[in-house]
Amino acid sequence: MRKLRWAWWAVVAWCWAIVASPAHAQEFVLQPRQVGAHSWAVFGESGMATAANRGFNSNAGFVVTPGGVVVFDTLGTPALAEAMIAAIRRVTPQPIRRVIVSHYHADHYYGAQAFKAIGAEIWAHEAGRGVVGSDDAKARLEQRRQDLFPWVDEKTQPVEADRWLAFGERGSIDFDFGGMKFRLIDVSGAHSPQDVMMYVEGDRVLFAGDLYFTGRIPFVVGANTKRWLQAMDRIAEVNPRVAVPGHGEASDRVMADLTLTRDYLRYLRETMGKAAEAMDDFETAYDRVDWSRWEKLPAFLPGNRLNARSVYLEMERESLGR
Repeated sequence: MRKLRWAWWAVVAWCWAIVASPAHAQEFVLQPRQVGAHSWAVFGESGMATAANRGFNSNAGFVVTPGGVVVFDTLGTPALAEAMIAAIRRVTPQPIRRVIVSHYHADHYYGAQAFKAIGAEIWAHEAGRGVVGSDDAKARLEQRRQDLFPWVDEKTQPVEADRWLAFGERGSIDFDFGGMKFRLIDVSGAHSPQDVMMYVEGDRVLFAGDLYFTGRIPFVVGANTKRWLQAMDRIAEVNPRVAVPGHGEASDRVMADLTLTRDYLRYLRETMGKAAEAMDDFETAYDRVDWSRWEKLPAFLPGNRLNARSVYLEMERESLGR
């Protein structure tokens, strides 16, 4: 009887090892949605990345051309990236040639190693140099290995770009690929130091990264909200038919949906700016603010207080002229 119990527990442990292993994670099936004549995207869940949602809380896209595939962002784990590669191959036999990284936040670039392994060339903003090897990035990786195990584990290795993009004063880089025209737009220093958007001219589709959110509050910690609001004007200048955000659903009402993020950032700056100017204690100031417009949106509970604290500190620095 004892041998039977041990055998039963061995089977349970074996089954759990299969379910929880990174190899099993590679069996994810992502369903890309077409957002333009040549443009496709995959959409993560709203909210924060967790082990329960397998780290799938961000979006990524790809553009199919006669000369190969251009990818925008690589999702938050190698397993998700491998699932995205499989999804691309279900859409087209064209090889995956180039990857554009919107910025160096874990949920957007941890899958880059899977694309690098198949020979894709990775492009990113020059402000990303050295990020992968920094102490902050190493600490973030260890945290993700704990919180998102087994989807992020010891085999997860963030990789550097093959080409670092220098935008110069113009603030954009145009390139032709497979007979199609692309424009990379520099909006760095807003959400992150390395923000890049990609506009597909023929499709009039904008892959906006984390400068544009739909249906949820944005992640603002460490951002420069003043520059972020200015960066939103770049989206209006492009006037895309469809915008694919870094999180949330694609929008064909781009200007209307832009209002959500813009209003949220302005509200944070207004309320936290008044508190900082009056030198009010943050916790007291936060608790007296009316958050009712935002509190039912995904990511509000885990993110809003952190966002508000970050903007409070930002407004303190602005008031001191820093």
